[in-house]
Amino acid sequence: MEPASKNEHLKREIGLRSLVLAIVNITAGSGIFVIPAIIAEGLGATAILAYVVCGVLIFLIGLCFAEVGSQTYSSGGSYTYIERAFGPFAGFMSNNIYWIGGCIFSDAAIANALADTLKYFFPALGGDWFRAVFLFLVFGGLALLNIRSVKNGIRFVEFATLGKLIPMIVLIIAGAAFVDQENLTWTTAPTIANIGTASLLLFFAFLGFEGPLTNGGEIRQPNRTVPLGIFLGVTTVLILYISIQLVTQGVLGTGMSAHKDAPLAAVAGIAFGKTGTILIVAVTALSMLGALGGEMLSIPRILFAGARDGLMPQPLARVHPRFATPHVAIIFYAGLGFLFAISGGFKQLAILASAAVLITYLGVVLASVKLRNATAPGKGKDFRVPGGVIVPLFATAGIIWLLSNLTKQELTGIAVFIVVFSLIYLVVQYIKKSRVKTTTA
Repeated sequence: MEPASKNEHLKREIGLRSLVLAIVNITAGSGIFVIPAIIAEGLGATAILAYVVCGVLIFLIGLCFAEVGSQTYSSGGSYTYIERAFGPFAGFMSNNIYWIGGCIFSDAAIANALADTLKYFFPALGGDWFRAVFLFLVFGGLALLNIRSVKNGIRFVEFATLGKLIPMIVLIIAGAAFVDQENLTWTTAPTIANIGTASLLLFFAFLGFEGPLTNGGEIRQPNRTVPLGIFLGVTTVLILYISIQLVTQGVLGTGMSAHKDAPLAAVAGIAFGKTGTILIVAVTALSMLGALGGEMLSIPRILFAGARDGLMPQPLARVHPRFATPHVAIIFYAGLGFLFAISGGFKQLAILASAAVLITYLGVVLASVKLRNATAPGKGKDFRVPGGVIVPLFATAGIIWLLSNLTKQELTGIAVFIVVFSLIYLVVQYIKKSRVKTTTA
């Protein structure tokens, strides 16, 4: 399968360390800085259960990704896995559901949150024109960085990851000294309903581990790097999240609701004073910028892969002759991100982004079963999920349960999206067939 990656004219620059840091960076983004208080609002000290639910589910899904990812040597990530298993239509739908619903909307929300965060230092960002210029510079700068070299994108991701992880770890250690055990005592009994609702929103903070896998054509030894990278990356994120929730809940207790917009900054203020608050605000901004940088590094490869396979406009498959990067796809993605960002939004976009990605995850989980059955045994060193279909079965059940917590309005919006893009696919296929008939006539 190696020749497929060579046909893409991409360089294999991503090793295990880079993949793990990319997964941690793009997953541990802006959500974890605000979501702890939102989750605790409905669950109190029992919010930890939502983390356990999301953690178990993400591990099950990650195992399925590890299996199909270890067998794939070309770019495209989720799209490539689903397209290989179920054909062009499924690939087309997963491609558009993921990069529009799960990435563009998410990036738009994060970019606006970044502008709001930096208002602490630059109040002028509250004005529409200053905000628009700032957002243009963010998306334009990240696009230019990633066009010039995949190494540039990787280095920025590594810098942003370490830049936010170190202060968060320091905050966890320092904040632990201010934890009041009474704040961690369960005073209300959790229910399946409120855990499900909270988990659907919390899942937004777990999204993204699959993003770096879209660089499949640029990953060295994917049969080893992908499974190990997913395991180490997801494990790091889960430990970090649970620690943050416990320390934040333990320090603030019922006062979490008064710090809904920045609970970690409130903990830093208690542990380190005003200097701590300023530091966490800066780290929050770096985290959001790092998450956007990780998306800019990875998601345009989905557009590139779709164009490569004839499911999207061909210009998106162009590779820069000098920098060997999919420059047109990067520019297009950055432009859409900017356009959606200037319209704003967070909580509802977070839920819709979670739902869109969960649908894509479901496709990959099912693809892992289909591709395993289609692959001859003893193929080589590719990773295989232990237990046969047990892991995919539990992962499927968990995804469907989370999606069942969507409101009717949200479900209707997703259904309309699917119908519209199904019609677009049929029109595209009709045009292609008409051109073929005209050419052969």
